[in-house]
Amino acid sequence: MANNQAPSLLPDKRAAIDAFRKKLAGQVAAVVPGQRARLIVTIDATQSREHCWDMACQIQAKMFQEVEKIGALDIQLVFYRGNEFEAFDWISDARSLADRMAKIDCRSGFTQIEKVLHHAGRENARRKVQALVFIGDAMEEQHDVLCAAAAMLGFPVFVFQEADDPIATRTFKQIAAVSKGAHCRFNAGAAQELAELLRAVARYAAGGLKALSASQSAGAVKLLEQLK
Repeated sequence: MANNQAPSLLPDKRAAIDAFRKKLAGQVAAVVPGQRARLIVTIDATQSREHCWDMACQIQAKMFQEVEKIGALDIQLVFYRGNEFEAFDWISDARSLADRMAKIDCRSGFTQIEKVLHHAGRENARRKVQALVFIGDAMEEQHDVLCAAAAMLGFPVFVFQEADDPIATRTFKQIAAVSKGAHCRFNAGAAQELAELLRAVARYAAGGLKALSASQSAGAVKLLEQLK
């Protein structure tokens, strides 16, 4: 995204989205009835992102508000900073997620996106993961290695990129493409925009494309345009 404005829905675009929703009407949800959906949320906590960490902490809990309307969802928070890489236990309440994020501060270090993708693959092997969210601004690893790892996951990666670093953009777009996910950019001050995108992913994880297509939010429209 080049700016922090929600996309305008012109008549032709609205018609295309409505047609896509009808096409999805008979699709099966991403989760087997009776099972809880699982979503991995990964955040780059390196020094370059310190200026927007407070914003990230504030909006994570908003995902649950949307999901509570449509089904059960467990989220695993993953972060890296410096030489650290940590994946918390799976949780299902917003307060616990917010408390954990509040204890994390940003530290200098290189990106660890390959570790994120391999970790997500291992979690999926244990029990099905519906989606992976990655929020970050940089990529300092091998493009081909990351894209190959993303292609093997078997579920979509939703990459929300802060700022517009061209090296990161190239890789993030490809990770989203090969995993059949989506890539969106946001500005550091666009808390509402990022919150909408995260809620849209939560709807997708909990209820599949049918749940996402039922949403009228700008975030859902952005994701639908890529997922179709």
